[in-house]
Amino acid sequence: MKRNYLLAAILATAMPTMAQQVKYSVSGTYTDNDKKVYLIDKLTDKAVDSTVVAKGRFSFKGTADKDAMMGIMAEKKKWTTVFFNDGTPVTININDSTLKGSPLNERLTQYELEMDIPHRALMKELSKKTQDELQAHAEEVMNSMNKVIDGQLDFANEIFKKERNTLIPLAFAELYFYDNGIAEYDKLVAEKVAFANHPMLAKSRDTIASIMKTEESPKNAFVGQQYTDLEMADPDGNMHKISELVGEGKWVLVDFWASWCGPCRAEMPNVLNAYNKYHDKGFEVIGVSFDQKKEAWVKAVGQLQMPWLQISDLKGWKCAAAPVYMIDAIPDNILIDPQGKIIDRALRGKALHNRLKSIFGE
Repeated sequence: MKRNYLLAAILATAMPTMAQQVKYSVSGTYTDNDKKVYLIDKLTDKAVDSTVVAKGRFSFKGTADKDAMMGIMAEKKKWTTVFFNDGTPVTININDSTLKGSPLNERLTQYELEMDIPHRALMKELSKKTQDELQAHAEEVMNSMNKVIDGQLDFANEIFKKERNTLIPLAFAELYFYDNGIAEYDKLVAEKVAFANHPMLAKSRDTIASIMKTEESPKNAFVGQQYTDLEMADPDGNMHKISELVGEGKWVLVDFWASWCGPCRAEMPNVLNAYNKYHDKGFEVIGVSFDQKKEAWVKAVGQLQMPWLQISDLKGWKCAAAPVYMIDAIPDNILIDPQGKIIDRALRGKALHNRLKSIFGE
């Protein structure tokens, strides 16, 4: 994050807020009587009020910051219906998660329900299978789940385009930053989009930063350091080192993956796209596999059509790369500059393309 934005964020938390207070009126229906319903402040993710459903109904009244993101969640029900406190009364049906209120809040609810359709369909399909069936088709299940996630990421990106002049993108900001990288926060603030100064935007940015890589993360300590060389065999048994590619104006992505890793396989088309776009400009990729079975490894390389060098010691999680780069989950990667310095890590989705664009341009 740029220094001026960081300073602004610190000052914002240090100074007393003067946010305008607006009355809220939330009512609704729920068929489960005697169950608790909670009014949630989405900025803190804490309940600010609760009530018990009586005769199928519940209600809340009070005041909160204008345009604060709030939510209604019922006891033992995972879905939270989100809305903005814009002064218009809100009516919520917890059974089907529908909402009546301002046009903004009604549109937000429709977006959330629409985005969740593929997820609900997949969960319904998986619920019909036994544990043995799920294990037997683990790769297929993982691929299906990744398709759902990819769909949600695409959905969030569309929301950020269509609803640029409203607060609605805030409800999808975590997905957006996960797909595009947290550097997008600076751009949104600089462009002064309608939701640029809303505290939920900064919260979403910080949430994704802590998930993907935080300054306190031991893994991130490698960024800014010289890389450590690794030597392993390619599928033909020939020994290769990372150092064979580093230098001479080349930027090398060392990609840690495995044939059995669903998220790795789902990410590979993205890496291939980046390779095809920037290879002629000096971008190289070397795959380091955490496989144990050579046949599965070689088969996956062919299926995923990866043209770059692949190496492995076929030791699974005992792979030599694991302790060297503190790898406890894959996919993972490091990006090495021509001088052998690790300049970034864990680049996935659009974050990889954005980083390469900053190096090579369009």
